[in-house]
Amino acid sequence: MALFKELGLSDDIMKSINRMGFEEATPIQSETIPVALTGKDVIGQAQTGTGKTIAFGLPLLENVDVKNDSIQGIVIAPTRELAIQVAEEIYKASYHKRARVLSVFGGQDISRQIRSLKKNPHIVVGTPGRLLDHINRKTLRLQNVNTVVLDEADEMLNMGFIEDIEKILAETPEQKQTLLFSATMPAPIRAIAERFMSEPVSVKVKAKEVTVSNIQQYYVEVPEKKKFDTLTRLLDIQSPELAIIFGRTKRRVDELSDALNVRGYSAEGIHGDLSQAKRMSVLRKFKEGSIDVLVATDVAARGLDISGVTHVYNFDIPQDPESYVHRIGRTGRAGKSGLAITFVSPREVSYLHHVERVTKRKMDRMKAPTLDEALEGQQKMSMEKLTQAVEAQNLGFYRNAAEQLLEEHDAVTLVSAALKLFTKEPDETPIRLTEEAPMHSRRGGGGGGRSGDRNRSGGKGHGGKGGWNKRSDNRGGSGSRDANAKRQGYKRSSRKERV
Repeated sequence: MALFKELGLSDDIMKSINRMGFEEATPIQSETIPVALTGKDVIGQAQTGTGKTIAFGLPLLENVDVKNDSIQGIVIAPTRELAIQVAEEIYKASYHKRARVLSVFGGQDISRQIRSLKKNPHIVVGTPGRLLDHINRKTLRLQNVNTVVLDEADEMLNMGFIEDIEKILAETPEQKQTLLFSATMPAPIRAIAERFMSEPVSVKVKAKEVTVSNIQQYYVEVPEKKKFDTLTRLLDIQSPELAIIFGRTKRRVDELSDALNVRGYSAEGIHGDLSQAKRMSVLRKFKEGSIDVLVATDVAARGLDISGVTHVYNFDIPQDPESYVHRIGRTGRAGKSGLAITFVSPREVSYLHHVERVTKRKMDRMKAPTLDEALEGQQKMSMEKLTQAVEAQNLGFYRNAAEQLLEEHDAVTLVSAALKLFTKEPDETPIRLTEEAPMHSRRGGGGGGRSGDRNRSGGKGHGGKGGWNKRSDNRGGSGSRDANAKRQGYKRSSRKERV
């Protein structure tokens, strides 16, 4: 890997990079940045978590003239969470250059965005529907744009944003630099590259670099009705510092987070039906550690940069291998180890093997834990707490009380009572979750299982026959143009595109 100082960046950008604590570039950064700095168009094939925001963000910033008050760069991203994250990262990287960065997305007050646009940002990061809305209102003018970035292009295709993207690109000058990043390269994305890019250089991060080796990957074969008890027992045994649990649908996330709280765990859910303020509040609490477990759909968690996650639990197996890589990539970051456990029903084992083949990584089988093992795990935690208290040696105030108790009871009985008080005994409060249809291997015909992100009432999503179209988790905000564009997109997403 190369060092950032070897990539040909300007002094202002290097100062900001050093301030952010970055020294060594990731593979996608070290290969993309030098090429992009020459002004060439770039197609970068990389997953979330590989550092692609910095890979396109630094060349984008290098092209900005801060003395020029016009919009000189735009980044098109599929979700508001990703738009916010990208804007924040670029803003940090611009600390010493002082480029103005603005994010715009559906679900946010458009009049406030219009006022912000009048303050002459140099870079605008936004979702396709809201960017196009501003273009149509004449509140966003792109005639001076010299750099366009398409982030997670395949995800925007899946959400039905391709037509919007083409309209946005048509508003930009013919002479510009285009940087396109995508985890996969389906035919419609290649078509956009051919139409709007000039002799692009391709940079690809190999799958083995993305499915990081420092994540232990396991699967548990368990019937649907026993999944929740298995999950809580694993939580009791493993006692994760910060854990993300992935559910396939919004309904599943709501039910899971409620059920976990009933059983005494500190959990909250995040999905596309939540307001922006609520989502940000949940994420803040999770990052601060005031909740231990975050329950999320694929869509809501995509693009989120959360450090310190120790465990990922796939309560429902992901809809495709790419989503699996995205999910487990939430843990094992910054060189730390992580643990990912995927639950599969007996009917989903063949689909699990399909995921293993595509990711080139075999998962180890884990036996579903028993109630006794869960209790033993909690007892072990209590013993560690007692040992830590003894080692701290600040017990003087309690010695008289302890001696008094020892006159009435033997030491083993007293320690047993202390352990019992400390121990969170496994809660067996009955929980009923709405069952989800199992996933089926693609080679098995793909029918039924891929109904996507169903709504809370439990009705089927827009999957169509075989359920192969993209999930219906609304990432653009209720009533937003992003949501409308996405809904139209179900008709355009074909099975071929998803494969």
